[in-house]
Amino acid sequence: MYLITGATGNTGSVVARGLLQQGKKVRVVARTQAKLEHLGSLGAETLIGDITSQDIARKALAGIEAAYLMIPPAMTDPDFRAYQKKLVDVYGSALEANGSVKHVVVLSSFGADKDDKTGPILGLHFLEERLKQIKTLNSLSLRAGYFMENTLGQAGVIHQMGAVVGPLKADLKIPLIASVDIGSAALNALQQLNFTGHQTHELQGQRDLTYLEITGIIGTAIGKPDLQYQVISSEQFAGIIEQLGWARNVAALMAEMVDAQNAGHVRALEPRSASNTTATSFEQFVSEAFVPAYESFSKERLTASA
Repeated sequence: MYLITGATGNTGSVVARGLLQQGKKVRVVARTQAKLEHLGSLGAETLIGDITSQDIARKALAGIEAAYLMIPPAMTDPDFRAYQKKLVDVYGSALEANGSVKHVVVLSSFGADKDDKTGPILGLHFLEERLKQIKTLNSLSLRAGYFMENTLGQAGVIHQMGAVVGPLKADLKIPLIASVDIGSAALNALQQLNFTGHQTHELQGQRDLTYLEITGIIGTAIGKPDLQYQVISSEQFAGIIEQLGWARNVAALMAEMVDAQNAGHVRALEPRSASNTTATSFEQFVSEAFVPAYESFSKERLTASA
């Protein structure tokens, strides 16, 4: 049996559905039954509870051969760092108490090699290091690049401000990846289980892009070829996402991460290769995901003005 954490999210859902389609036994965990109804209907064993609870974590890992672990988002948590540390400790203790788990695939991030000044990525560094302490465990940490899904919020921003707006330098090349490709890589690793010791592997997406290039691709797709990218400070960025409901401490950590990316402190380390390059282009993502999101905002505006 496999345990999939974050099974209702962008990457975990790909892993869970893929394993279920192959007839594998899969256990998924969430705080409410409603979130798991779809996966339950596909044959997954569901466990209701908070994965940060040691008791729930031990139940989740009981009888498990391999697991997909992640630190689920908690953007309204008043102490996000404490949440990360607690979950890392819970995972580590539960794995040590349950010797049946031999392989773990981890959703990590580029920048997880650093031990400071990386914002929320630091929690993934803690997780990687904690798993290394479990000598009987084989772990593979997938250090993913910048999620293409991070650009979806720009659909509303373009409607409101007439531009793409963000804190990253306009000419900063970033490894841009679709979450479905991360999920597929994790699924493949769990199918093969051919990694030993404690390994890391970067996932850099189809190609590196700057936000100027990202803006150009979006503009072309939505019929705004002259769309511009407006750079704001990390402090302005933190203020905006706090106004959107993110906890102040989370917003501050996000600003720290942005500054780390702009300074080159957080960056991909592996040379680009066939093994760390994934299939989905940003043009494909924009066509399949961004344009529908943008058009839904257009419909909402038309409805509101009618």
